Amino acid sequence: MDTLEAILTRRSVREYADRPVAPETVEKLLAAAMQAPYAGGDQPWHFVVIDDPRILESIPAVSPYAEVRPPAPAAILVCLDLRLPDNPDLRVQGCAAATENLLLAAHALGLGAVWTAVYPDADRMLGFANLFSLPDAVAPFALVTVGYPAARPPPEDRYREDRVHYNGW
Repeated sequence: MDTLEAILTRRSVREYADRPVAPETVEKLLAAAMQAPYAGGDQPWHFVVIDDPRILESIPAVSPYAEVRPPAPAAILVCLDLRLPDNPDLRVQGCAAATENLLLAAHALGLGAVWTAVYPDADRMLGFANLFSLPDAVAPFALVTVGYPAARPPPEDRYREDRVHYNGW
């Protein structure tokens, strides 16, 4: 699958087959995420890989938007490193780019995934920080559930000409 095809056909997947995601596949996802562009000198992210079924089943109590059926075989919590001296908004942009890379890599590898927002919702951020015992200098940004899709939504053409402006509004 080439890059443009991956971008144009990727969709959020919330139904997963009962099939584990191999550790080497998760490592490929993380490598793709860490190739994302970011401002400043240091990568603004950390990742928590979740593959324990008991923990995965407890996540919807923290974030109802992360509920998938059956529970995903894996999830990755993308986190912001708050210790960096860079502008906080730039860290958020870097973590967003890393999350999108992760989603595209999952699709290209035949997996399904969905980005569930954590940041900036204070309750969800606190819930994930507590669930994973995150240090004070690390803030949860997004949870991406990952697995082999039980159903894959069809591609959707989202191009809207009324959203495009040339050389000014």
